[in-house]
Amino acid sequence: MENLQILLRQHVGKPCAPIVKVGDKVKKGTLIAEPTGLGANIFSSAYGVVEEITDEMIVIKPDEEQKDEFVPIEEGTPLEMVRAAGVVGMGGAGFPTAVKLDAHFEDGGYILVNASECEPGLKHNIQQIEEEPEKVIRGVKLCMEISGADKAIIAIKKKNRKAVEILDECLKDEPNITRQLLADIYPMGEERAVVRECLGIELEPSQLPSAAKSVVINSETCSRVAEAVDERKPSFLKHLTVRGKLNGGHDAHVFMDVPVGTSVGALIERAGGIDGEYGEIVMGGAFTGKSTTLDAPITKTTGAILVSMPFMDLHGASMGILVCACGGNYERMQELCKKYNAKEVSLCYCKQAQEMPNGSRKCERPGICPGQVSNNLQFKKDKCEYEIIGNCSDCSNTVMASGPKMGLKVIHQTDHIMRAVDHPLYRTLRVSKQVDQDLNVVDNVENN
Repeated sequence: MENLQILLRQHVGKPCAPIVKVGDKVKKGTLIAEPTGLGANIFSSAYGVVEEITDEMIVIKPDEEQKDEFVPIEEGTPLEMVRAAGVVGMGGAGFPTAVKLDAHFEDGGYILVNASECEPGLKHNIQQIEEEPEKVIRGVKLCMEISGADKAIIAIKKKNRKAVEILDECLKDEPNITRQLLADIYPMGEERAVVRECLGIELEPSQLPSAAKSVVINSETCSRVAEAVDERKPSFLKHLTVRGKLNGGHDAHVFMDVPVGTSVGALIERAGGIDGEYGEIVMGGAFTGKSTTLDAPITKTTGAILVSMPFMDLHGASMGILVCACGGNYERMQELCKKYNAKEVSLCYCKQAQEMPNGSRKCERPGICPGQVSNNLQFKKDKCEYEIIGNCSDCSNTVMASGPKMGLKVIHQTDHIMRAVDHPLYRTLRVSKQVDQDLNVVDNVENN
């Protein structure tokens, strides 16, 4: 095994503080860093020796022989054990799960399970539901018990028929746990979109799901809750998808229970290695991920490693940047503009990309577009030849309704990745935004 680089910040909040020193021997599940405020415990993911400690990470040199056993967390209440295990949201920013679940619902509430596998091309959440549905459902029940919620809804895209059928069989004797079928559009996994689809409640960008008496939990996170309570297992493993321009084709490689701290390069090699020239490597999804390097380590929140097609060379063509809250921020879009060898001459924000106090942006109505004609007119006025967009399925559709008619050539921030995973490009919306909840009713849904 290569050295493991375990980052001290793998969650929302401040970096953790190391509690080990160089030369210490560690085991799987040894607590190596603790929160200094909002955060979550961090554990060794291998048997080995602490080789280096920096402000950003703890480097562990693994032993040649790796046992399956791990250091168990202490017994306690379910909430205490989830906190002790360092469980965080494994489908997004990594909010500490114990903080989310400490909801104290007293007169009814919901656990909403995000099993949408929102980012295109990813497969690990659906594969886990197909292979370990009992563990996920056990985690759902524990989340209900801890939070005081009396009902749970599992939100999953209708296109994942096998997983839905397995869930339906497992839930037939669970009257308080149901499922909600979602359309195959982005961003159905945004937590306010999950609330809207499951409960019919529109939350403001500044509101949390708690305003709708609900907690949104990723499906993998549910399984980690079950491991913490039932197995006393610390959180030091991650499910993820590796996909893209790889030897052997563009199909998804799903790796379950990967030790946190494993390098991007090691996982790409496990998936067959990079096939010739490529554009960039993205850690995370095509919409919300960031460019990364082969030696970067995965964390508790890493959902995917994607190897893209090479970038087209636009030879300095003028480009407008349209920033959407559902995709890359301005800095990410600037990075892509440069990688396409284009010249940024105009900047617009989607009118629903509301700026938050911390400087980030949230969509006012995720997945429902207000129209993009005014932004296209601005790009035309600024003499753009190209525009690069990071919009959701619906907003991309409205960009295409007017942009090309004005002579604008549209590039989506995901294009170089979608081509590498053999997924339709985000342009015209060809699927239903609503689906029938009867699995046997055929909707206008593309099967990607």
